[in-house]
Amino acid sequence: MMRVTFLGTGTSQGVPMIGCTCGVCLSLDSRDKRLRTSIKIETSEVTLVIDSGPDFRQQMLTSKTAHLHAVVFTHEHKDHIAGLDDIRAFNYFQKEPMRVYCDERVETALRREFHYAFNELKYPGAPNIQIHAINASDDFRIGDLTITPIEVMHYKLPVLGFRINDFVYITDANFISEKEKEKLKNCRALVLNALRKEPHISHFTLNEAIQLAQDVQAPLTYFTHISHQLGCHAEVSEALPKSMHLAYDGLELNFPINEYLRIT
Repeated sequence: MMRVTFLGTGTSQGVPMIGCTCGVCLSLDSRDKRLRTSIKIETSEVTLVIDSGPDFRQQMLTSKTAHLHAVVFTHEHKDHIAGLDDIRAFNYFQKEPMRVYCDERVETALRREFHYAFNELKYPGAPNIQIHAINASDDFRIGDLTITPIEVMHYKLPVLGFRINDFVYITDANFISEKEKEKLKNCRALVLNALRKEPHISHFTLNEAIQLAQDVQAPLTYFTHISHQLGCHAEVSEALPKSMHLAYDGLELNFPINEYLRIT
């Protein structure tokens, strides 16, 4: 059994966006309140998160996450790494370093942004991080999970998506090579970023994400990394193909896929 929880489904500025008075940002529908993009994956052996953005602390509290074995990173942009300092609470209660899985570029960014966590003479209470290097070519294991990296392009920046069993998670992408698409075949649930309807330099539009999902032919597809420009959840959802859905904060997927439900 594996459970995936969407901790955040919003773009880099979140939804609502500061200062915005559009219909989405003023919406009373809880599904239109989107923290920065992240997911939690749980099995009987391990709990991990993919990306720890600026809302990481709030997401851990909201999801009642009391134990965390690892953080896996897709790429080094601030909306995906900024909350890493808050692993300190897990360090304190678990009495061990946090295992962090990332590629070389992300490690460089973490050492720059959280330099105090890597100093030889560390300040008491600084985050305790244990880096595990990963790359796009090699599978890696965390507990009972085998994780296959999928290299995608975020404009000119290589970003890692991941396949875990029958689940594929891709965020911050606007191009996937034919070679990497092979890793998506026969998945049961596909997650793709779908920023907005209008073209964007580094993200799939909704139509581009729909087309890719149709090419992959996954039984279920969920769209994430959504901006306020996409529209209200209820209205956009009505126009989606039957097997496709907008993800929202708190959505859970249980594998083998049997249902999806909302945490209230």
